[in-house]
Amino acid sequence: MRRIIGVVAFGMLAAGCATSKMEKQIDPLKERMTALEQQQAAVTSKLDTQTAEMEALRRSLEQNTAAAARSQDAAREAQLSAARAEEAAQKSAKAFELTQVKGARKQ
Repeated sequence: MRRIIGVVAFGMLAAGCATSKMEKQIDPLKERMTALEQQQAAVTSKLDTQTAEMEALRRSLEQNTAAAARSQDAAREAQLSAARAEEAAQKSAKAFELTQVKGARKQ
């Protein structure tokens, strides 16, 4: 009976020492895992921020492209209007000259 109690007591002491040694070996691993998890969270957060910024830039680029297209259309319209105005001015100048010539003939 004493032997059994002795063996059980020795087993419990040995198990306690083994657990203590394992904890000493596992603790550095836990710390590394925690550090890696924190780094991963920081990278994920940074990636989310950059993704949001990239999407905002994409929208801004689309808006700027549309605005540039509208500006080009407006510039073409302005050129056409200027050409029509020039043509009208030339017609007016010719009409004025004809009026001057007719007025000079009447005198």
